[in-house]
Amino acid sequence: MKKILGTTLTLLGLAVFGQAKEDSIQFAKISTEILNKGKAYNELRELTKNIGHRLSGSASYEKAVTWAEQKLRDAGADKVWLQEVMVPVWVRGKESLHIKTSNGKWKSLKMLSLGNSEGTGGKDVSGEIIMVRSMEEYDKLSPEQVKDKIVFFNYPFSQTYIETFRGYGDAAKYRSTAASLTAKKGGKFAIIRSLSSAFDDVPHTGSMRYQDDKKIPAVAVGSTTADELAELLKSQKITAKLNSNCGMKGEKLSHSVIGEITGKKDKSVIVVGGHLDSWDVGEGAHDDGSGIVQSIEVLRTFKNLGIQNNHTIRVVCFANEENGVKGGVMYGKTVKENNEKHLFAIETDAGGFTPRGISLDMDNEKRKQIQSWADLFLPYGVYDFKNTYSGTDLYPLHDLGIPTAELVPDSQRYFDIHHTEEDTFEKVNRRELLLGASTLTQIIYMIDKNW
Repeated sequence: MKKILGTTLTLLGLAVFGQAKEDSIQFAKISTEILNKGKAYNELRELTKNIGHRLSGSASYEKAVTWAEQKLRDAGADKVWLQEVMVPVWVRGKESLHIKTSNGKWKSLKMLSLGNSEGTGGKDVSGEIIMVRSMEEYDKLSPEQVKDKIVFFNYPFSQTYIETFRGYGDAAKYRSTAASLTAKKGGKFAIIRSLSSAFDDVPHTGSMRYQDDKKIPAVAVGSTTADELAELLKSQKITAKLNSNCGMKGEKLSHSVIGEITGKKDKSVIVVGGHLDSWDVGEGAHDDGSGIVQSIEVLRTFKNLGIQNNHTIRVVCFANEENGVKGGVMYGKTVKENNEKHLFAIETDAGGFTPRGISLDMDNEKRKQIQSWADLFLPYGVYDFKNTYSGTDLYPLHDLGIPTAELVPDSQRYFDIHHTEEDTFEKVNRRELLLGASTLTQIIYMIDKNW
């Protein structure tokens, strides 16, 4: 009996080892193919240099739709289509911010209006600046103290967190709520310290929202300007003057771009994607041009290596993630209406930096199964499977009970350039970008094979 049991265990051990070896060999093939022949870096150059930033609702976004449709066909998709989605049209226009000390002249400050903010209608709006360093400090101010003032929310991006997305999440409430909070107490407009991990004078834009019908402007300044402003306010009164033409211009019909290779076994869907839109400054290279070209690379690699996928592998280039998430919502709605079975969805929307892990937003059983594959990823520097969030565009799918995930790149440099004019092609490293595409392809390969 012991001999039979020992033989059985040996055979089982060999079977497990053999399976792991087969997967390890496939991982190596994927990595070698992408690092040597991957086209993502060149495609990112095309997207950023030929089209540039592409705010949803803009003419440049529509050019990106045509570009993505063709790239998916070139990558070997056997089906490509456009998914209609109504998107908000927000226009920045000309804008300026000046300050004047008690005895000084007007001085221009570098600034950016926050996305979705209303402007001043091209007129000067001015008032005295009052500064608060936290939400709690603002809550203590009476409406009389705020009325007709400009509120400067000088809350710094925390340098304490090693995971910089925690610092971003901590500070993000100031960007999203500053305008409405200021308006409720009668203020004229809000200034926020940019959500930036860098110590420079580059302003960061990003989405804000209004909590009621009273809509006043909100702008961001860089870290250096914020520090200088705070220092001046210690000793004197400062007047600020804003002139901006930004605002919402209704909605328009636009599209997400979708391409897939049909499964050989069944029509269950595995999604990999990013968002095709970007803010209207910089080139949208890390956010999220990198995610788009990495996702297309996954499809191309399956085709080039002749991997016979069991399930349909679908690339989704989502519309309007930055200032509305309309593309993600529409995709989730369509999946629900069509009762379309999805096994897994992963988004890459954290920059094209070196991949360090995969965040898993799913039940414990599936999470543990993916975590059991960790040794396969370790030779590629991918080790972190502890996080439990997924991409913004995937929340509608997660709400349907679909396991979702997000690629986790090294984030230490991401919030230096996030939502700024600095987010350009030159900030992306070819090998780091392609390593991210490799990790995505490897996890899709494992899901396709085992689920």
